Amino acid sequence: MIIILRHFYHKDAIEFLTQSPKDIGFNRYTILNLHALLSYNLLPDPYASGRLRTFGVGIHHSVYEPLAMPQLIAELFDLILKKANDIQDPFEQVFFIMVHLPYLQPFDDVNKRVSRLVANIPFIHHNLSPLSFVDVPNDLYIQGIIGVYELNCYDLLRDVFMWAYERSSARYAALRQSLGEPDPFRFTYRDAMRDLISNIVSHGLKANEASVRIEDFAKTLPERDQQRFIEVVETELLSLHEGNSARYRIRLSDLKRWQVLWGMQHV
Repeated sequence: MIIILRHFYHKDAIEFLTQSPKDIGFNRYTILNLHALLSYNLLPDPYASGRLRTFGVGIHHSVYEPLAMPQLIAELFDLILKKANDIQDPFEQVFFIMVHLPYLQPFDDVNKRVSRLVANIPFIHHNLSPLSFVDVPNDLYIQGIIGVYELNCYDLLRDVFMWAYERSSARYAALRQSLGEPDPFRFTYRDAMRDLISNIVSHGLKANEASVRIEDFAKTLPERDQQRFIEVVETELLSLHEGNSARYRIRLSDLKRWQVLWGMQHV
C-alpha cells in the first residue's frame, strides 16, 4: 500500500513542478510544497509534511548524525537554496542539490526523494531531458549518499548521477520519438477541458446545452484561443467512450446515461 501511495504522490509532485514553471525554483515555496506532496500520509506526524525538521534524526546504515538545531537547519536550508540559485550551469545546480539537501536532512523523512525530484527544476527551466532514477540500483545510490555523509566524498554519487542522466535522456528521447511532440495548446488548457467535459457529462447536458456551455467558457479565454478551444472540446466530447472516460474523471454510470442522451439527440 505504501508503494502505491508513493506512486500517486510522486505523480502529484511532478504535476506541481510542470504546471506552474514560473513559480517553481530553488525557493521555500517549491521545496516545502514538494515535500508536503511526497510525504503526504506517510509520516507519523501529519504536521511534519512541508515543514523543516525541529529535532535530531539518525541515518539508517550510517554513523552520520545530521544537525539537530532547528534554527541552524533553517539557516543552512536557506543558504543551500541561495547558493543553488547563484549557480548558472544546470547540471552543476542539479548535483549541488543532490549532495546538499540529503546531507542537511532538512525534513523528518523523505529527504532523498525530495532532492531527486527537486533536481529536475533546472532541467525544466532549460528545456532539457528530465532525470529519473528508475533504472538506478538502489544500493549504488545509497552507497553514493553514504560516501557524502561519512567521508564528504561525492565521487560515487557523481558517477551514479551521470549514469542515471544518460539512461534517462536516452529513454526520454525514444519516448518522444514514439509519441511525437505534445500539443502545447492542449497542455495549457488540459485542466479546463477536463473539468468542462466532466461537467457536461455528469450533468447530462444535451448537445445544444453543451455547445452553449462550451462557448460561454471559451469567452473567458484570450480571444486568440477561443475558437480553437471550442473545436478541441467538441472533438474530445465526440471521441469520448468507456475506454478513455477515466481521463476526465467521469463515472461509468454518468457516461452511459450521457451516451444514451446524445444517442437520442442524433436519432
